[in-house]
Amino acid sequence: MTKPIILRHPDGRTVKCGPYPDTGSAATASAIRESQCIQEFQRQGFERVPDSNEDMSQNSASLVLHGGRVISLDARSTIAEAIAVAGDRILAIGRDADMLPLARPDARRIDLRGRAVIPGLVDAHAHMDREGLKAIYPSLAGAASIDDVLQRIEALAHETPPGEWIVTMPIGEPPEYRDVPNNLRERRFPTRWELDRVSPRHPVFIRPLWGYWRHTLPLVSVANSEALRRAAVTAETLPPWAGIQIDKVWETGEPNGIFIEWTFMPVVELSLMACLPRFTHAQRVDALRASMRIYNSTATTSTFEGHGVADEVRAVYRDVAAAGDMTVRAHLTMSPAWAAGGKPAVEQVAAWGSTLGGRGSGDDWLRLSGFFAEAGVKAENAVRARVWPYTGWSGFAYDTGLPREQLREVLVAAARHDIRVGGTQPGLLDLYEEVDRVLPIRDRRWVLEHINVLSDDDIRRIRDLGIVVTTHTNSYIAKQGAILAARVGPGAEDTIVPLRKLRDAGVTVALATDNVPTTLWNPIAQTITRLDRFAGRPIAPSQRLSREEALRAASTAGAYLTFEEHAKGTLEPGKLADLAVLSANPFTVDEARIADIVSELTVVGGRVVSSGP
Repeated sequence: MTKPIILRHPDGRTVKCGPYPDTGSAATASAIRESQCIQEFQRQGFERVPDSNEDMSQNSASLVLHGGRVISLDARSTIAEAIAVAGDRILAIGRDADMLPLARPDARRIDLRGRAVIPGLVDAHAHMDREGLKAIYPSLAGAASIDDVLQRIEALAHETPPGEWIVTMPIGEPPEYRDVPNNLRERRFPTRWELDRVSPRHPVFIRPLWGYWRHTLPLVSVANSEALRRAAVTAETLPPWAGIQIDKVWETGEPNGIFIEWTFMPVVELSLMACLPRFTHAQRVDALRASMRIYNSTATTSTFEGHGVADEVRAVYRDVAAAGDMTVRAHLTMSPAWAAGGKPAVEQVAAWGSTLGGRGSGDDWLRLSGFFAEAGVKAENAVRARVWPYTGWSGFAYDTGLPREQLREVLVAAARHDIRVGGTQPGLLDLYEEVDRVLPIRDRRWVLEHINVLSDDDIRRIRDLGIVVTTHTNSYIAKQGAILAARVGPGAEDTIVPLRKLRDAGVTVALATDNVPTTLWNPIAQTITRLDRFAGRPIAPSQRLSREEALRAASTAGAYLTFEEHAKGTLEPGKLADLAVLSANPFTVDEARIADIVSELTVVGGRVVSSGP
């Protein structure tokens, strides 16, 4: 007989799964019964309790970090000298004199030399899978003229077999690619004929940026003559959507290879240039592994993919998890491709209950639950969706939008099957209220993402519905804060990302990067300083959070977002050993340097996964 599996609820209740026979013909059936039992109770908020063989006994620490400032973020705001880890869990925190004797003979001991340790950060809207994809295509960074660009293309042509594609990253300086093409001496983009001079035997395409990196329009891409020929783009070709301009020579009407798009998510490469090479599954797998290392380097140990992930990206996560290569815990939500589902949307939701309902399916490393909702249907998304199941850079489905009344029916069906919903403004808060009148959602932690402007009445409604909100301060404070301030007027500035009001109302606010860029220390700094970096002034300074509040919004609030506050988000005995040793103490470093903090050592599940940026 196997040992029983013990699970504990945050309220103190415990349950057992098993014991079941583990030999003979009953072995497979018993494993299934055990798995079903565990999954059912985990859906109710229970978590496994390690047994004595998992190194949670006295004097059994496998890792001890000592001589530092351990910022626990527990209810008492405890700051200790040392922390002891046993297996994948925290054994104890306290004084050096008490923690060091807990180390077993083969334990790893790390002298912190006064450095700060914090709980691993939780990115509440990460798009983590994207970051590693940036290394797939050659960079044009540093090019100061069209000739510089052409020299890069020529060098690539020499090393690429004739006839194969040459695809590069955008012109400009990552990560934001600002002020292009004014960064080039000629203050214009190269044309197809200039690219032809250095690469006549290769199709060439210079990608547009992903618009949210810079958050200004337009997006511009460039193709040479061979690329246009393969794409069958001629003088007679019409744009597939009104927001696309195929630039042409005025006298002849011939396309000059330059595509201009008035949208933040590229359409051209999924329509006119759909013949381009696509990200392969193997590339996405390698990119996800690389992405996790990048997120680890700034102390992120968990992510929530609130925008949802498409089938091709979920397959990537499954493969990386199956290989045991996860170094960031990932909580995914589904990005529905309604048209591809083959059934009415309400029926699709009903079929998802066993997979997405409650806490969903999965484990501490990879979990899938809930789905992303979007009100309204956009013509440009219908064009993008033609290449489904491929999603390009986004990683999410493009046809997630539904007409308002149809979406209302879908959300009611979600509530009926205990499937959590998340989505962005506008309009979703009204729909959540309408659903709540049919089936209460108060304790289901539905999500309102990328909050920007909220009135006092909005905050009251969010509180009453028990909604968890996630931020996008990289945009709505640091990049567009002054723009929003001009829009709402001087008397209403404190409605812009009103974090103090939300916190005082008892609303849980979780910070997020949106992958622009990847470090959560930017949002942490932004909630503290409220600084618009272009306007050079704080936006709604009355809505500042303290340093500790901001750090909690990047850790404990993220754990609450994924129903895991009992398992992570603070450094307490019995919780997962997810932590980071920082380059600077976030409580004492100068405000101007908070965004520069990196992790000098990141631990996830008791295992060191990063030892520097």
